[in-house]
Amino acid sequence: MKHHDHPALAGLSVLERGWLSSNNLLIHAQGDEAGAVLVDSGHVVHAQQTVALVTHALKGAPLSRIVNTHLHSDHCGGNALLQRVFAAPVFVPPGQAEAVQRWDEVALSYAPTGQRCERFSIAGTLSPGEVLHAGGRRFEVLAAPGHDPESVVLFDARHGLLISADALWENGFGVVFPELEGEQAFDEVAAVLDMIERLPVTLVVPGHGGVFSDVPAAIARARSRLAAFVSDPQRHARYAAKVLLSYHLMEVQGETLAQLREWIASTSLFATVWRRVGQAEAATPAEWGEALLRELVASGAARREGERVLAA
Repeated sequence: MKHHDHPALAGLSVLERGWLSSNNLLIHAQGDEAGAVLVDSGHVVHAQQTVALVTHALKGAPLSRIVNTHLHSDHCGGNALLQRVFAAPVFVPPGQAEAVQRWDEVALSYAPTGQRCERFSIAGTLSPGEVLHAGGRRFEVLAAPGHDPESVVLFDARHGLLISADALWENGFGVVFPELEGEQAFDEVAAVLDMIERLPVTLVVPGHGGVFSDVPAAIARARSRLAAFVSDPQRHARYAAKVLLSYHLMEVQGETLAQLREWIASTSLFATVWRRVGQAEAATPAEWGEALLRELVASGAARREGERVLAA
């Protein structure tokens, strides 16, 4: 059985995306519900594509709500356009609601990471301990800090379905961003994995990658990856720096080395990671970024065409 045909996904549409944009999950309305609910909206670069995918999946039905598991730019970048097209209100985890209202791009991480997100408005929050009723289902809203301090996951106990955001992928989990700023968060990642293990999960819709059902194996891989990062935090930091570079290249679809150096110079989180682990390898953030870029090219994660650097 293909996972997209799994009975736990009855009445749902999984819009699986490439790594730059998060997966989207459309929960179709049942009974007298006002309309469908969309979980996460991808990156702003793909916002038009997201609208097209959601429109096709809705088949003329209304979209009544958008909910975000967390506010990294690849999970909420389509919010603004979806709001304009469908007039759907947005609900977010409560920790950054005020930052959205005043559109504080530092607090929301977009300025420090050098990433883009179009401004959107919110109608309310999606708080841990609450229940999201959608598609005739009851989704428990569970706190899932670690990758992002304010992230939540959604669990439908009746169907054993977990919407795991970036807390658990089939092969790992998202960068643990608080650790890059010197905050202890690996223990939170471990605690979230423990929480997921205790849940009667039969199927996972992750924030990135394919839907999967072998949850014990995924948790084991995630714990192995976490143990490697805990034993060598510099390994995690170098990995995170490469993710920032790769993400940027996929966001802009390539640029010259000079433009990349300018982006590095204006991206404070990259400089923070360089100060923590890169100074021993290079005299400046730009030089370290170029060294990491060479590694990305060698691994096939990026490519060079003369002075231009492109996403793989």
